[in-house]
Amino acid sequence: MDYEQIFVHALDKLKHERRYRIFTEIEKNAEHFPRARWNAPNGPRDIVIWCSNDYLGMGSHPVVIETLRDAARRMGVGAGGTRNISGNSSAIVELEAEIADLHRKEAALVFSSGYVSNETGISTLAKLLPGCVILSDQMNHNSIIEGVRQSGQDKVIFRHNDVAHLEELLRAAGNRPKFIAFESLYSMDGDVAPMAKICELAEKYGAMTYLDEVHAVGMYGPRGGGIAEREGLMDKIDIVEGTLAKAFGVIGGYIAGKRAAIDAVRSYAPGFIFTTAMCPALAAAAAASVRHLKNSNGGERELHQTQVRKTRKALSAAGIPMLPADTHIIPVMVGDAGLCKAASDMLLFDHGIYLQPINAPTVPKGTERLRVTPTPHHTDEMIAELVRALSTVWRKLGLPFAETPAVAAE
Repeated sequence: MDYEQIFVHALDKLKHERRYRIFTEIEKNAEHFPRARWNAPNGPRDIVIWCSNDYLGMGSHPVVIETLRDAARRMGVGAGGTRNISGNSSAIVELEAEIADLHRKEAALVFSSGYVSNETGISTLAKLLPGCVILSDQMNHNSIIEGVRQSGQDKVIFRHNDVAHLEELLRAAGNRPKFIAFESLYSMDGDVAPMAKICELAEKYGAMTYLDEVHAVGMYGPRGGGIAEREGLMDKIDIVEGTLAKAFGVIGGYIAGKRAAIDAVRSYAPGFIFTTAMCPALAAAAAASVRHLKNSNGGERELHQTQVRKTRKALSAAGIPMLPADTHIIPVMVGDAGLCKAASDMLLFDHGIYLQPINAPTVPKGTERLRVTPTPHHTDEMIAELVRALSTVWRKLGLPFAETPAVAAE
């Protein structure tokens, strides 16, 4: 059997479907984020990043960088083992305390990534609920889907943000333990869950709530606790899951909730027990970022929302087609994988704008897009250049403009 040809055939299939991913080598500029250097085929070029999940630029914040440097000098780099063996550093303990405080929860648990925290947290919690049925939003992230699958429990999918459908399913579940898994802010469309109604239904039918806030933590609420904090619903959420790799600008994921639930995951989850702990220096840097955003009186968040509004207004005025949303995620719709990749390439090669294509399976076929994520560090000049570049690319590729552009940007 020719094993290599099997892999080659699988890759050829992706290329034929125009879903084969090509990584672009870039080097961020910590002093001038979102500017970066692209190691292009013909030599290095300066570019502007428009698709980073480092939403507030905290990955380049002096406090975070200096904390990382200081911690690495004092504690070294590697954790040295699992939390149980040799990796339960004081830096991780401090980070978990900061996270628990951020979400007003009794305890928190840190994982190597947000993906792992969802996959491990959901599968472990659900396994510990005898006869549990998991109710999962149709548009949930792959990490949630995998956590549900690995739990081995029954699952039902409710239509995206459809609380009437969710209630039908809750009613049908009867007296079984019920576990509702949903996101606060959906990262590809930029829309927000009807959280108050979901919490109301959970209380009515005796369900446990598990909320993924990865694209909202640091971004919303008086202290950056997410949309649950902004809406005053934190006490209605049993488990909050978040990431340290987006608005907080570092790496890692976490869950926070009642002490018994968090301790159960700590004690039963293979994805936690058998994984080397987070590096102490990274944990210290993440704690510094969380602490800064909790106490910054919303300065970064306010400037960020200002630049998001300016970007939306300018794109709309130019007729660039976007999905409607009131969040920091701006999906610019293309609708074809090949054209989406071509648009991304033209933006990079011709305009020095780094904006990666989002194709299937991340989004459904026919809804391919460019996902624009402004930061507080994108200047008005950068916004204007983005709009000019997208307009040029749209004309060159013959892509349709929106029929009713909004008024011009300020």
